[in-house]
Amino acid sequence: MHYYPRLRDLREDMDLTQDELVKRLGMHKTTYTNYEQGKREPPFDLIIKLAKFYNVSIDYIAGLTDIPNKK
Repeated sequence: MHYYPRLRDLREDMDLTQDELVKRLGMHKTTYTNYEQGKREPPFDLIIKLAKFYNVSIDYIAGLTDIPNKK
C-alpha cells in the first residue's frame, strides 16, 4: 500500500481542515483521514480529483516528482 504524505501537506498549504476538505469532496472524514495516514489506499478517481483541486500533477501527489505541476 502506498502512503501519500503530500495529501496532508497540500491540504494544510491551502489552510483547510479535514472537515472543510471532506465537505468539499462529499466524503466521510474517517475515510479521508485513513488516506492521509496511509491506512487505506485512495482510489485513483480521488487522486485525479485532488490533483485538479490543488492544481498539481498526479505524479506530485504520488511523490514521483518535486515539481507541483508540469506546464
